[in-house]
Amino acid sequence: MRLTILATALGLVTATASLAEAPITVPFDGSFEDATFAVESAIVGKGLVIDYVSHVGEMLNRTGADVGSDAMIFKSADVFLFCSAVVSREVMEADPMNIQHCPYGIFVAEGDDGVMIGYRDYPDGTMQQVEDLLSEIVSEATAN
Repeated sequence: MRLTILATALGLVTATASLAEAPITVPFDGSFEDATFAVESAIVGKGLVIDYVSHVGEMLNRTGADVGSDAMIFKSADVFLFCSAVVSREVMEADPMNIQHCPYGIFVAEGDDGVMIGYRDYPDGTMQQVEDLLSEIVSEATAN
């Protein structure tokens, strides 16, 4: 019985991981600093407030040796976290469990292939409104 439960749990974890969508990314023609400024400006330009900027790249570069790695994943990487009262209310009124997706994030990352801006691909259905908002922000940030 215990083995059956363990096998079922492992199957659910594997199935959930395989359902995860790749992020939506757009190349940015410019520096990392220009990209972060463009994303910040596009978010604020929509009347939204940035709750937090997570400096993921700095953390990974700072802690690599501590965890036994010398691999540089990103030259720089930041994630901008924010919410929209209007959109969040609508998607959570449709399904209160959409709370799991809030706050929303847009990342800027610089690697060997250049700078990219992106965001998570949300589930089809009620979260499409959020994905549309993120797409608009990224489109504005990457427009030349």
